[in-house]
Amino acid sequence: MPSPCGVLHGAWPARRENAGAWRMALLMLLLNVGGCALTRSVIEPATPTAREEAVYQQFFPYYAETCALTQLGKKSGFGAEIYSGVGGHDVLYLNGVCRTPAQAYPVLQMCDAAPRTRDADGVGITVNAHYRNAAWVAVEGRGFFFSGDLRADEALTREQYRAVQREAVRRGIYDGIEFHPEFLRDMPGGFTRDEFRYEISIATDYAIAFGRNRYCARVPMSRAQMLEVVSFLNRINEPYRTAQKVFDWNIFTHNCAHINHNALSAAKVWAEWPMDRPLWISIFNFPVPKNEFVNLVRRTNDFDISDPATIYQDLSARTQLMTFDQLPTTPGSIIDLGPLLAVNALYNTHSEIIFYDQPWLGPYQRRFEEILRQPRYARLQDNLQYFDALYTKILESRQPVESYLVHHPDIPPTEGPAFRTFYARYYRYVETQRRVTRLALAQLGDGASS
Repeated sequence: MPSPCGVLHGAWPARRENAGAWRMALLMLLLNVGGCALTRSVIEPATPTAREEAVYQQFFPYYAETCALTQLGKKSGFGAEIYSGVGGHDVLYLNGVCRTPAQAYPVLQMCDAAPRTRDADGVGITVNAHYRNAAWVAVEGRGFFFSGDLRADEALTREQYRAVQREAVRRGIYDGIEFHPEFLRDMPGGFTRDEFRYEISIATDYAIAFGRNRYCARVPMSRAQMLEVVSFLNRINEPYRTAQKVFDWNIFTHNCAHINHNALSAAKVWAEWPMDRPLWISIFNFPVPKNEFVNLVRRTNDFDISDPATIYQDLSARTQLMTFDQLPTTPGSIIDLGPLLAVNALYNTHSEIIFYDQPWLGPYQRRFEEILRQPRYARLQDNLQYFDALYTKILESRQPVESYLVHHPDIPPTEGPAFRTFYARYYRYVETQRRVTRLALAQLGDGASS
């Protein structure tokens, strides 16, 4: 069984380290954690309406979106036969970020930092075991990244499949990128080596909806936060770009979810997930795509921001507030669910993904189902109304800082001056966010009544 963040092609064996790592991962989880849970393979879309998306872009022009992707299964008889395991894949979309036009090798910059050769709203980041001289590649354009610019109700035909591949080649997604030779060694006839890179990577690195469902969680950011994400990702690729290192994907120590998790950590959304730790540590604690989806939704919606002491004691949240004037739990943190193309001549439409969870008692499936049930996680208006009510409650219960400290001996006296500064910044932030939230709600209301 292959691992997440990579694919197998036809009857080829997986790269030994990947296949072995996946088997070991399952064994360790069964023995020590409890196992995994499959979830339904058909999902209902939870994509913002055109009006919601316009308001979203107005108020949240910079956002990151991490996506857990289901397994991949290509029908036989056309091109390479490709399948992947139920561990799935993890990708990252950054709104407001683009590839640097002058670079063939993927280097990121803010879209507004220089004149563009073509319009682009953002860039998709994907990590794959295929790459030798990069940890990630970048695909410009949200529509092309997620669906090959096909509509959800379009049928995927062989002609459209080949047209999207030609467009990917024209865009130069893999310009400057070397693949590990074992992924190209047994290439069937009819392909050049360059063409085959695009054949084995479609529906994993681009045009994802051709063969995979996606579970995405959006995280609004400030421009300053997004700059930190861009800097982090460029630093990650630098030693591979300059041939100081060879990228060798590993499920335990540096998989796709590791890198995407830590890109958000650069913006202080949550704590860093250490990479390249000793194997005996990593096998018990490594990120998994669908678990990450649930964790991020909960972090950005359900982390308790009503108590200043709770935030202050969370280093990432405190740093985010004091550095970027943001908190991880924020309006605009919504999910975006995208099903694979249902009328599909090339891929199996039954596509699943696992949680790593304790069977019977594990919390992930229960939390996942709650996320899908609650409108505030999916609909922008419900989300904004929830945060408006939360901010109002926070402001109405505000105490003078000295009274608050009397009732919170968990804040040491030595921390008093720093906490007082934090406390004032916190309430200024809440007041500002409530104003912005109400402005966004008014915009949605105007659209609903027009």
